[in-house]
Amino acid sequence: MGWQRPDGRDPQELRSHRFQRHFTQFPLGSVLAQAEQTHVLCTVSVREGVPKFLEGSGRGWLTAEYRMLPGATRQRQEREVLTLSGRTQEIQRLIGRSLRAALDFSRLGERTLIVDADVLQADAGTRSVAITGGYIALVDAVNQLVKTGVLAESPLIQQVAAVSVGLIDGTAYLDLTYAEDVAASVDFNVVMTSDGQFLEVQGTAEAGVFSRSDLNTMLDAAAHGIHQLVLAQQQALAEHYD
Repeated sequence: MGWQRPDGRDPQELRSHRFQRHFTQFPLGSVLAQAEQTHVLCTVSVREGVPKFLEGSGRGWLTAEYRMLPGATRQRQEREVLTLSGRTQEIQRLIGRSLRAALDFSRLGERTLIVDADVLQADAGTRSVAITGGYIALVDAVNQLVKTGVLAESPLIQQVAAVSVGLIDGTAYLDLTYAEDVAASVDFNVVMTSDGQFLEVQGTAEAGVFSRSDLNTMLDAAAHGIHQLVLAQQQALAEHYD
């Protein structure tokens, strides 16, 4: 019979995604990104100056911070204040690497864009939702910098999105919920550009091993999902706000 998805989706069907732009007032870009029960607030701010290794280069930078709020899961999470867990550090580095690929830093000047991804509610896939929603917030932030004359031209060069995929009972399932993530023998996070190029593939066998054929099947499923997410990003960015 195989694995039956708790929400009734087909194996290669995404969760329902929603991107609410301008969710908060003060950041240059602010998006509430939702994939069913996973909700991530993505904001983008700017500050003058760059890390020391870029000083005098004329090039900008992007960095990301990721946090899971205490009430984001069924059991309360302790706040990470002075020390970040290895998981948090790894996720925020992934978000930063992924969104840096969207920019030509020579057009940004010596400025730093800060992407904050705060998980309000978690049902797996938080890093993928943060990247996909973070891209939309980044577009809004860059457009605002161009509109106000801070930047002469947009540094955006390509569109970026991400999704999770896993192997359960030998079948590839796209956009895993928590229950599916726990059941998966293999799980991946995949980041791609809108033209189908891979930026990052993170994956591991949680139980047993997987074949090259399994890997190809999972990457095909991820590419299928990211194509849909790219269209959803474009649709969200086409919406006009007063």
